[in-house]
Amino acid sequence: MESRSPEEIEESTERLLRDLKAVVQDGEELLKAGAQTLSESGAAARERLAAALEVARQTQKRLEEGAARGARATDRAVREYPYQALGMAFGAGMLIGILLNRR
Repeated sequence: MESRSPEEIEESTERLLRDLKAVVQDGEELLKAGAQTLSESGAAARERLAAALEVARQTQKRLEEGAARGARATDRAVREYPYQALGMAFGAGMLIGILLNRR
């Protein structure tokens, strides 16, 4: 299994949130646009889409809350232990520099 850096994880989480917001907005627009001309099967599809959109909204909210919680915890840790955080960042930077320089 490939490990990812915190920056890559944060970037993919932000990308996921953006995509999820776009899907929710597009779905809501589809629901509004097709509300007038629906047959029975169309109404059932509309209900399924509405349920899926609600699940997507809840997932988006949980992801945003988790990201905010993680950012607050990181901020708190860095403020409590600034020199240790600086040392860890320096060490990680040195390690990455050495690994990249070897290629």
